[in-house]
Amino acid sequence: MPALPVGVRAPMKYCDLTLATPEENLACDEALLELCEAGSLEPVLRFWEPSSYFVVLGYANPVATEVNLEFCRTQAIPVLRRCTGGGTVLQGPGCLNYSLILPLEMESALHSIPNTNRFVLNKHQVALSTLLRTHIELQGHTDLTLGGLKFSGNSQRRRKNALLFHGSFLLNFEIGLIEKALPMPSKQPDYRLRRSHSDFLLNLKTSSQLVKTALLNAWNATASWVEIPSGQIALLVNEKYAVGEWNFKF
Repeated sequence: MPALPVGVRAPMKYCDLTLATPEENLACDEALLELCEAGSLEPVLRFWEPSSYFVVLGYANPVATEVNLEFCRTQAIPVLRRCTGGGTVLQGPGCLNYSLILPLEMESALHSIPNTNRFVLNKHQVALSTLLRTHIELQGHTDLTLGGLKFSGNSQRRRKNALLFHGSFLLNFEIGLIEKALPMPSKQPDYRLRRSHSDFLLNLKTSSQLVKTALLNAWNATASWVEIPSGQIALLVNEKYAVGEWNFKF
């Protein structure tokens, strides 16, 4: 058996699970985090790929300044809010999402926010540099870039015993639609240099399966996991992710 990657003590579990609605997919991440926090879930790497467009606000993002609401309403693009920080994004076809649910005891680096960012994203940086045979950079706090253009944003939510670290990869996304759905963000990393979405973002133009395989190998995720917490997901959708008071709270 090959040696385990640094920081991974045993094979991680994984699931390739895209649920029917954006609300369910966001709720699934939080449900898995709660299971891990309670000690009922081992480390898991999840993938999901949306089939429709929707906006996702970071937990503290104000709707009025981060979303072109009129455009989203006329195009029937839902505006939702996730439980993690970071900026506002447009999700949809051509975007691959991943979610890592990790107990803090798994690795000492997970006990602080900056070290967690480096621990996770350094793995992804190496994996994707190898896959694409080019140099991938980590810029800002949580962005992965190629030639100074961003293709992956990431964020986390921390609990006492566990954390959720998730993000997305632009593979074959309609970047022009982002210009219409989202204004320039109120907070920007220095390296963005006030560039528009179209001038700042990049599609990797590779298959989701190749990216998934690269991440599965990076995390030594070899055991399939299928025990989906459907009841908890439905509860979170009904009480949070499908509720205006949550999505438009700021």
